[in-house]
Amino acid sequence: MNEIWSKELIDLAEKDLSIREKLVAEGKLSRGYHPEMEKVHRQNADRLREMIKAIGFPTISKVGEKASDAAWLIIQHAIGEPEFMKACYDLMIENSGDINPSNIAYLYDRIQVFQSKPQRYGTQLTAEGSIYPVEDKNILNNRRVEINLPLLTQEEINKIPLIEDIPEIDGKDPDYTFWRIKTGWISEIR
Repeated sequence: MNEIWSKELIDLAEKDLSIREKLVAEGKLSRGYHPEMEKVHRQNADRLREMIKAIGFPTISKVGEKASDAAWLIIQHAIGEPEFMKACYDLMIENSGDINPSNIAYLYDRIQVFQSKPQRYGTQLTAEGSIYPVEDKNILNNRRVEINLPLLTQEEINKIPLIEDIPEIDGKDPDYTFWRIKTGWISEIR
């Protein structure tokens, strides 16, 4: 295990979380993508790109579980860089035996939601706090078990909006839609 890479990844993730915590405390993170948060996310993604070029994807065997989870957090928060997130997802799939499976699931779902597509594992929420539509409610808990996520009650599953509701859900926030078009997550209003 590479201790230097490990420490740096953990430090990058901790910086991300501390800036987030500061902005939440100041009431500055509740509306839109705050420029200070975006700057940290871009810097962290740039550094992670360099690390991936040097050592490949930071798997558990290369950097340890905590640092591999930190790499996932950096990717998960690189929301302004769709191609980077998608490329990292592919790398995580290639190394799936050496990556926390729930990290792969969370990233898959996040990418899907940003693209106005149903998620697979039910990890992402709508702005109102309900679970964003999923590919198949009937096998949702089976999929969650496969990646070590807690089961949802049938009541929780029944409350998940339908796939057909995605345009209405995403259409509630025009600023979010504009940001996704500008960033490249979607090409137009759906």
